[in-house]
Amino acid sequence: MSVTGVGPALDVGRAEGAAAALRTTSAVRERAQLLLRRAREDGSRWFGVDDGALHTAAGEVVDVTRARYPDLKIPYHSRWRHFEAGGVERKAGLDARLAALDAPGRARAMIDLAVVSVLLDAGAGPDWRYREAASGQHFARSEGLGVASWHAFLGGLFSSDVTRPLQVDAAGLRGLDADRLAEAFQVGPSNPLVGLDGRVLLLRRLGEALAAQPDVFGPHGRPGGLFDLLVAPQGPAASTVAAHDILSQLLTSLSGIWPAGNAIGAEPLGDCWPHEAVDGAGLTRGWVPFHKLSQWLTYSLLEPFQWAGVQVVGLDALTGLPEYRNGGLLLDTGALRLRDPDWAVCSWAAGDELVVEWRALTVALLDELAPLVRARLGLDAREMPLACVLEGGTWAAGRALAQRTRGGLPPLSVVSDGTVF
Repeated sequence: MSVTGVGPALDVGRAEGAAAALRTTSAVRERAQLLLRRAREDGSRWFGVDDGALHTAAGEVVDVTRARYPDLKIPYHSRWRHFEAGGVERKAGLDARLAALDAPGRARAMIDLAVVSVLLDAGAGPDWRYREAASGQHFARSEGLGVASWHAFLGGLFSSDVTRPLQVDAAGLRGLDADRLAEAFQVGPSNPLVGLDGRVLLLRRLGEALAAQPDVFGPHGRPGGLFDLLVAPQGPAASTVAAHDILSQLLTSLSGIWPAGNAIGAEPLGDCWPHEAVDGAGLTRGWVPFHKLSQWLTYSLLEPFQWAGVQVVGLDALTGLPEYRNGGLLLDTGALRLRDPDWAVCSWAAGDELVVEWRALTVALLDELAPLVRARLGLDAREMPLACVLEGGTWAAGRALAQRTRGGLPPLSVVSDGTVF
């Protein structure tokens, strides 16, 4: 099997070319589909596949989608949905505070916010809660992390300039410590947050990467520099950006921030893991890429670009997200079946082959699930791109099934450092 990227052919016999090839969604899909074919041929030691149950999964997704979006006007799966938690219109307040800026300036601020919030959005654990003072509401899990990071951003936690709190910059991130993040997220002995230290490490590494690339992120090292890099010089109103170009820039610029340590030679791979059954050309052999948080971040940057007048195209070049809600949907509906049911009570690491394969099968089956969902809803891919299937959708259905079955816990226990799940 060869790995081709979005763009010219790459020399996968060299570390740099192999890493670049693995930073494409074509590689994510190819290798996920390889493992799905193998599982369907009864070649997996970990999973069986029940294609009939995929229709059951589609039914669950359709039911949840209709309940959440009765008019079928489904927004993108994005961090901005979590910023709407509890029915609070938070963005209007942010818009008001950014009103003095031009469209690119507002976009930079919103990209800054989305980047840090997404990087803080790994599993919070079952016991953590965030109380929002303004609304008096309590939020948990992804919504809680979203609301907590929203208020941390508004309070200037990630900015080194007290006169410009509504930004994220390299110095602000490099100066972050666990105590300050714990205070902002209301963490304490009775309110523990899984992976707090991992989150701080990730943001500090982000700060280092931003500072080291002024040509990408500007002299102050702001994530919002992506806007200036990717938007055509003639201005946002005349610009078109491909979703995969956003992802590619994130992966090229930020792959070194991930603590996983996966690498080919000196080239960091990030969310890319070994699996002995995966073929591939050159040095890409044996590696299964996912780039889950980077893709989640890309989904979450679509709207800031669009709000600034930029047309974002090629949304379905991105893949479904290989995390425990989407993967849980497939396990809980029987589309995927553990070879040994006792594995459900074991603890697994992100690099364990079972977890790598679960995530790969999730990516491949989401691509097959999406047209089943669209057909039942009477929509086509243009009306309901994968970003909307996920939002409608698969993630919410996975969470609902987990709540009904296990009080919200995922079907597999994966030990997290806060940077993968």
